[in-house]
Amino acid sequence: MTLQTGPIKSIPGPDSNTRTPAFKLPPLSCDTHCHIFGPGDVYPYDPKRSYTPPDAPLPAFKALHAKLGVERAVIVNASVHGTDNRVALDAIAQSNGRYRAVANIDGTIDEKGIEELHEGGFRGCRFNFVRHLGGVPDMKVFDRIVAMVTPFGWHIDLHFDAIDLPQYADMLSRLPVPYTIDHMGRVQANEGLDQLPFRTLIDLMERDEKCWVKICGAERVSTAGPPFHDAVPFARKILETAPDRVIWGTDWPHPNVKVMPNDGDLVDLIPLFAPEPELQHKVLVENPARLFDFNDA
Repeated sequence: MTLQTGPIKSIPGPDSNTRTPAFKLPPLSCDTHCHIFGPGDVYPYDPKRSYTPPDAPLPAFKALHAKLGVERAVIVNASVHGTDNRVALDAIAQSNGRYRAVANIDGTIDEKGIEELHEGGFRGCRFNFVRHLGGVPDMKVFDRIVAMVTPFGWHIDLHFDAIDLPQYADMLSRLPVPYTIDHMGRVQANEGLDQLPFRTLIDLMERDEKCWVKICGAERVSTAGPPFHDAVPFARKILETAPDRVIWGTDWPHPNVKVMPNDGDLVDLIPLFAPEPELQHKVLVENPARLFDFNDA
């Protein structure tokens, strides 16, 4: 992460009036991309963070999922907490096996540290390539961490700006582990299905069985705004390409978005992405159970 030299910007919190979605999620549905922020007096924010969120702690996280009908979750430890993964570790410990997590780690971690995270319920680690979150990581560290997590069966979670995805496609296809690409590659809906970043994403899914994609972040993909229906063709194409390697998430509490979504609206996009009940079950239950080692689905 790039050292913060100026004032750290504050960002707004999520919509506090989450509506109950019309779509009823199937039992054991998993939100595979969501965050817990703070509380800052218990889990301090990293002084090198690029933004400061309002606290979005575990009780609010649980209340959101109860309203939506989500029974399982994967906590992606956000950059605001740096490499301190305690907020996710503690949440998993209280979840009765319903939570997993994706870690933020750096070159200081050793095999024992990864083993402790694995025992605590972590099943992957995340690398940000997005410019406003620090840009390209140290690739020597990246390669070393990939080698370290491979024996644990972890995947690598990757966050790109769409414009940068084509230049990393060959590197991704050479990874020795499965990898997930966040937010449909952050493509922009008004650029169409034939834009180079999206064609790159689809090509990766077609030729590399290690490539998974998260159909989350519709509010980031959309250029038309709520209810974000212009993101639907992108999610649908992703699902048609590799239905066994697609997962869904809310991205709650939606850091750094231009338009704050209502999470009820995001759930109600699911039957537009996937009208077929068997495909809904695959994306919401079966696929995340396989990738994140929920062993009773």
